[in-house]
Amino acid sequence: MKNVAIIGGGIAGPVTALALRKAGMDATIYEAYPTGADGAGGSLALAPNGMAALEIVGVADAVRATAQPSTRSVMTLANRTRLELPGLSDVGPLHVVRRADLYRVLRDEAVKQGVRVEYGRRLTRVEDTTAVFGDDSRARFDVLVGADGVHSTVRRLIDPDAPGPKWTGMLALEGVSSYEVPEDPETTVFAFGRRGYYLYWRNAAGGSTWGVNLPYHRPLSLAQAREVPREEWMRILLETYGEDVPGGDLLRHTPMTSTQVTGALYIMPSVPHWHRDRMVLVGDAAHAPSNSSGQGASLTIESAVQLARCLRDIEDVPQAFATYERLRRSRVEKVAARASRANHAKTPGPVMQKLMPLLMPLMLKTFMNPDKIVGPEQRYRIDWDTSVGAAAHLA
Repeated sequence: MKNVAIIGGGIAGPVTALALRKAGMDATIYEAYPTGADGAGGSLALAPNGMAALEIVGVADAVRATAQPSTRSVMTLANRTRLELPGLSDVGPLHVVRRADLYRVLRDEAVKQGVRVEYGRRLTRVEDTTAVFGDDSRARFDVLVGADGVHSTVRRLIDPDAPGPKWTGMLALEGVSSYEVPEDPETTVFAFGRRGYYLYWRNAAGGSTWGVNLPYHRPLSLAQAREVPREEWMRILLETYGEDVPGGDLLRHTPMTSTQVTGALYIMPSVPHWHRDRMVLVGDAAHAPSNSSGQGASLTIESAVQLARCLRDIEDVPQAFATYERLRRSRVEKVAARASRANHAKTPGPVMQKLMPLLMPLMLKTFMNPDKIVGPEQRYRIDWDTSVGAAAHLA
């Protein structure tokens, strides 16, 4: 396999390229935008299973160096109720990292290992085993990997009737405040305010980072969201969260220049076809759970590694794709289902807002067993050194 074309240079693309290199295969990344994603995006949490997958491709230590560990989670409800969220003691912390920093680490390592990245190459169509780009340039491939996100072009090429992403009804915004919340830096607080959901943590270097899932009347692309002046976004944020504690203080101590909107939040419904011929999907193009899952980036990294493992061990490409899907579909769809249930709580109606302080403590005691709910997710490990060839006949 001499020519693996990876469409998309965000998170999934570089991890796929690194995993393929480890498996003895070369790949070229084709990125639609004219430059990389330096400085773009908010923060995300990498779960222990995601960090374990990064160990396989040799970048976990570099990611840890730029991340902040989170060992404890707290939930607050309507400024009145504060609940300690149960966690797992045997898997290690979450690692909170800015998306731009994660991207930089992955890209730099991919380039260091000889992966070629071509910018300004927006895929428009595929002719047999040739990718055709918007400037009419072409690239031959043996395998084409769609790592091009929730608005994937490759997904439509595989299946013109494939479902598109579903908007959650919320936009994502983030900022860094000079207000220091009275929390340990390794504590993340998930807050259900009077009119919306937000989260925050104290930065080890000073100040606090906050992020919101802002209820909004229509989805906005990143470009559309950035056309709105930051002053207008701050007005909307204060209107929504200004009465919350500490939401209001966090916002009032946030410089306009540190406030960024990252656009609409989407989830992917179940995608019927992950592959066709020599094209295959990885990451958000195939499975993008709500950010409520805490697993979006980690599942993307896992899938990239498992795809490379299957291509390494199974010579027949369609069979390798089928095995990859068998290894991944059930896992990612279980996580998506859990996150979908949690997502409804982010935009509760007036009645549910009043009931949540009463219901949540009961749910934590009776239903929210971390070993049962997140244990299988966070303890998952890919056995890179074991061949998947023997499982091919089950796919």
